[in-house]
Amino acid sequence: MRLEGGCYCGAVRYVAEGEPMFKGQCHCRECQYFTGGAPNVFVAMPIVGFSYTEGEAAQFARDDLERPVTREFCPTCGTQLATRPQGLPAVIVKVGTLDEPDLYGGPDVAIYTVDQQSFHMIPEGVARFERLPG
Repeated sequence: MRLEGGCYCGAVRYVAEGEPMFKGQCHCRECQYFTGGAPNVFVAMPIVGFSYTEGEAAQFARDDLERPVTREFCPTCGTQLATRPQGLPAVIVKVGTLDEPDLYGGPDVAIYTVDQQSFHMIPEGVARFERLPG
């Protein structure tokens, strides 16, 4: 599978190639900050198939956490593009940045439902986990 996408202003573009490792929505409190309150809808793609094709993403990782993720975003418009968790051979690509979001097809799992808000919807039949699946 080949996914292409970029930020709102068009300054940063990427390509993600390979088989999706998993598709999900994350309800953790941290993701809620970056989405404006909604769950983060994502597809985990292999690191080896992910690259920026135009522009450069800025990065941010908290320095007060033991294993912080690195969040990548457009330095011009602020669009959240990807997340790189430590120890996972995947790049977490934000579905809203895909040129063709319909390719996503919907989540297989909902994670960190321990932080799920009452207005967050999880599609019927989607596996739910309070944190990460075992």
